[in-house]
Amino acid sequence: MSDDKGFVLWFTGLSGSGKTTLATRLSEYFNNGGKKIEILDGDEIRKGLSKDLGFSKEDREKHNERVIYVAKLLARNGVITLVPLISPYREIREKARQEIDNFVEIYIRCPIDVLIKRDPKGLYKKALAGEITNLTGLQDTYEEPLNPDLVIDTDKHSIDESLRMIVDYLDGRGLLDGSKLAAVSDSKNS
Repeated sequence: MSDDKGFVLWFTGLSGSGKTTLATRLSEYFNNGGKKIEILDGDEIRKGLSKDLGFSKEDREKHNERVIYVAKLLARNGVITLVPLISPYREIREKARQEIDNFVEIYIRCPIDVLIKRDPKGLYKKALAGEITNLTGLQDTYEEPLNPDLVIDTDKHSIDESLRMIVDYLDGRGLLDGSKLAAVSDSKNS
């Protein structure tokens, strides 16, 4: 049996805040260190495991519960599990914390005006034009975390700075087993 600890990094924040970008870069970092890693991206899971669900509060909760279940299984089997998921409700994030050992909630925070400028998926433009009526954080509820384990302000910190903050936090919490993984890049690659 492997000595590797699995853990879950649950990235919460609004669309366009940088959750998936950070999870992807962190995955590359851990892969370079030879760790088992999986990304449970909310958009990708909606194409498969949750394709039967919409965006009502009840459907969002069901979607999140499915992700919690899969993340718990992966972490229990030694996999570092990265979950970039808006997960707008505190109650469901607290449920994830209670059910998953070695759970880390990372709030990827960014002001709405910056998100509207970034708008990588064009969602804010559609919402402001009335083409979308339930965009989280603009027309639908997003409950900011009250006590996240870590807060990353992506309007203030570069991707590399954000990665260093996450790795430093994990190391300080003992989740990296003292192993030194590949250095977090200082490059400007995105």
